[in-house]
Amino acid sequence: MRALPLLSLLIGSCLAMKVQAAPDAAQWLDRLSGAEHTQSFQGTFVYERSGSFSTHDIWHLADHGKVTERVLQLDGSAQEVLRSAGVTQCVSGSLVPGVNAVPGSSHREFDPLKLMSWYDLKVAGRSRVAGRPAVIVTLTPKDSNRYGFELHLDEQTALPLKSLLLTERGQLLERFQYTRFNTREPSAEDLAASRNCKPVVAEARPAAAEQAPQPLAALGWRSDWLPAGFELVESQVGKAADNGVPLTRLMYDDGLTRFSVFFEPLQGAQASDARTQLGPTSAVSRRQSTADGDVMVTVVGEVPLGTAERVALSMHPLPAQPRQ
Repeated sequence: MRALPLLSLLIGSCLAMKVQAAPDAAQWLDRLSGAEHTQSFQGTFVYERSGSFSTHDIWHLADHGKVTERVLQLDGSAQEVLRSAGVTQCVSGSLVPGVNAVPGSSHREFDPLKLMSWYDLKVAGRSRVAGRPAVIVTLTPKDSNRYGFELHLDEQTALPLKSLLLTERGQLLERFQYTRFNTREPSAEDLAASRNCKPVVAEARPAAAEQAPQPLAALGWRSDWLPAGFELVESQVGKAADNGVPLTRLMYDDGLTRFSVFFEPLQGAQASDARTQLGPTSAVSRRQSTADGDVMVTVVGEVPLGTAERVALSMHPLPAQPRQ
């Protein structure tokens, strides 16, 4: 008789160990961070944005940390993009906006500890996508300055089989969802671009600029407000491709979401303030007067429209320094 309580205790301990060993949301995000560099796959996904749908084939080869990927749009004309080691090799036509950010096709290192400051991370249950079991991980923002995410991660690979971008009211802004997915390694033929895929020549960028973004003050500007958690991760100073006008771009990141701020001297050109939103992407332009003439400040990114507008309005030129 004394053995029964002991047996019950042992069984209870084993069950408790299994519960404790179950991966939490942070562990799933850790797995997701490295999945695309270690796992090859191919499949078909649907992309939905602003009520419109498009369908795409994808081939993804991970070879000793180097990723080669080809995406082919199946709706309308056969538009495609081929990337290798994070660099676009060729493009054909113009893919539906947003497809270049398909989950699993853009390497991101997620820091769960940082994300916990701005999002509530949770394993919300399980689902089945493209015939495969998945774990649902939700990232719910703690403020109104960012969107929420619902990720359905493949139990085997931790790759996203489905991704929903949601407003604070739970309204759908964007959806990626696989209808076919397998972990077979793509062949050389699968990754071969079509004749219509035109080579892309990337402009060389100084490595030092990538490692140390130029501070906003060094560019002659200040910001009165930024959403909590967003940090400057990249700065570029160059020229606009269409008219050669000097153009400065700053990129801010909270560990999950990004937005960019552009400063473009108007040089006497007529331009009006504007605000627009396409799906999750907001774009707000505001004219600012400086000692050197008017500048158009534009904020673009997947943040609420009110957030983008507040960032644009918070940017002000620093007072001109007296000449020695």
